[in-house]
Amino acid sequence: MNIMRIFILLAALTALFMGTGYMIGGTGGALIALIIAGAVNFVTYWKADRIVLSMHKAREVNANTSPDFYGVVAILAQRAGLPMPKVYVIDSPHPNAFATGRNPENAAVAATTGLLDMLSRDEIAAVMAHELGHIRNRDTLIMTMVATIAGAISMLANFGMFFSSDNRSNPLALAGAVLLAPFAAMIVQMAISRTREFGADRAGAEICGDPDALASALRKISHAARQVPNPVTERNPAAAQLYIVPTHVGELFSTHPATERRISALRELTRRTMKQNSFTATRTPLPG
Repeated sequence: MNIMRIFILLAALTALFMGTGYMIGGTGGALIALIIAGAVNFVTYWKADRIVLSMHKAREVNANTSPDFYGVVAILAQRAGLPMPKVYVIDSPHPNAFATGRNPENAAVAATTGLLDMLSRDEIAAVMAHELGHIRNRDTLIMTMVATIAGAISMLANFGMFFSSDNRSNPLALAGAVLLAPFAAMIVQMAISRTREFGADRAGAEICGDPDALASALRKISHAARQVPNPVTERNPAAAQLYIVPTHVGELFSTHPATERRISALRELTRRTMKQNSFTATRTPLPG
């Protein structure tokens, strides 16, 4: 199913890329866009995770350099039945986390220093369980590809004037390309992102055994994300859909469901599981 979704995503974004090129530069612009799209699709599939981590200036950590954080990821990965992902820390006061990689065998998780400083041990474990849920659900390839390809589409639109090969190009078509391409990319993000966040929330709650800790973490991150700037998403807004809570958390134009809806779903999950006693896992605090 994920393979079909990836194929549809690549086809849709390639068509959008070519359409933008045609509006800017006619047939020649569409041909150039097709060549660029082919290269972007190839690089994105194999290297998107490295692109995203480099974009955030993430540094890899291990059991020696970050024993507490690395240790909790190791415990949760074992509980989730996943290979140990690479673990990264991003030096940023903006509190957030994400997962990336084309499959569970080539996955990575990352958290900002702002998140690690702000949350309790149980909340950090719950957030990382959510990210491992994305890996287990095989969401990460689509998430990372959307971030990189949508970013490329936005870049093409923003620099549309430089791609125009015809001085007589229709100014309305050029304006349409510049304005509509980022909006269309955002629509693709919304269609892909919202349902998978509920799935990762549920998977994360199952992995860590503590839906309330995840709900508490989401509330804290959502509040702080409004207050603390994120330079990465200011440069590339498409990157926001990677995070557990995006920079902008409004309902209409967000890549995620409203945080309150996610918290409500987790609270309901807690009530149901307490009644059915279906969660047998214990909470997973950070070591130490």
